[in-house]
Amino acid sequence: MSKIGIALVGLGPGSEPHLAALRELQDRVDLRWAVTRSDPAKAEGKVPAHTRLTTDLALALQDPAVQAVIVATPAHTHLAIAGQTLAAGKHTLVEKPLDVSLDKAEELVRLATATDLRFGVVLQHRFRPGAMRLRELLASSALGALQAGVLQIPWWRSQAGYYDQPGRGSVARDGGGVLLTQAVHALDLFHSLVGVRAVVASQVRTTDIHRMETEDFAAALLTLGNGAPGVLMATTAMYPGRAESLELICAHATASLVGGTLRVNYHDGRTEVVEGEARSGSGDSIMDFSPAAHIALHRDFLDAIAEGRPPAVSGDEALQTHRVIDQIIAAGAFEPLRSQQFPQP
Repeated sequence: MSKIGIALVGLGPGSEPHLAALRELQDRVDLRWAVTRSDPAKAEGKVPAHTRLTTDLALALQDPAVQAVIVATPAHTHLAIAGQTLAAGKHTLVEKPLDVSLDKAEELVRLATATDLRFGVVLQHRFRPGAMRLRELLASSALGALQAGVLQIPWWRSQAGYYDQPGRGSVARDGGGVLLTQAVHALDLFHSLVGVRAVVASQVRTTDIHRMETEDFAAALLTLGNGAPGVLMATTAMYPGRAESLELICAHATASLVGGTLRVNYHDGRTEVVEGEARSGSGDSIMDFSPAAHIALHRDFLDAIAEGRPPAVSGDEALQTHRVIDQIIAAGAFEPLRSQQFPQP
């Protein structure tokens, strides 16, 4: 099998699990280019010795051996950068969220849909073994009909360590707060497993713990795909942060996915456990998690290119989660604080 030529755009902290995945999959990929906005010399050592470093995306896209591009840059750049990569005929894998607004996200998906290229989004929680087993159990009806679902993301991001960085928690750079930039992974998994038919009510606010434009706390009452009730709580103000939990009350069992570990307690006394990664980046060390799920997502993306099929997490799938987030924000009547006092990107 010939290797797929890759260009990686962005070498900030968010690139770390992608670089780990590319190292793990080096028998299938050739990281030919890495594009950075800062001095390329500062990035030496981050990428393989043969990888060419540049600040010029167009230069990397001119390489005919580059078949796919990974966009690991801040959200507000995604439409512009991925628009270029798609126009250049490159399969594209873009970090979450699609972009800072639903309009831009929809435009990006329209651009991708108009091509014959593979387009995927980095929402890697779907690839955790516990999540995959839970999906199998739901599909097989082994758990019985869903009666209710609860999703909690009790995370922590400090002001000094996170939100004081230029653009963090701003509309311009991130597009939103805890929902779009942090809880999006768990909410995407929740939505993909049980669906969200409607947002019944929500409360969205910025606590006194943070100085930021966007929300650091959200709670919502949901109607799930089959009409069952659902509850969401997401925050980055709960010190010191705990792993997210997804709990499903079903007719024959209760399933709890905490971090990466799944526990299913059946009413007949049986228990099923799928052990997983405990670390989830829930505290101030935002990259404190295993790259295993990223590796699985990258493998699926490479398979999608080889097989000519959509990736498991397509642009349309990511749009559905973005729409739910917008509905929660709207139901909570939340308005970002627009002020020059906040550091801009």
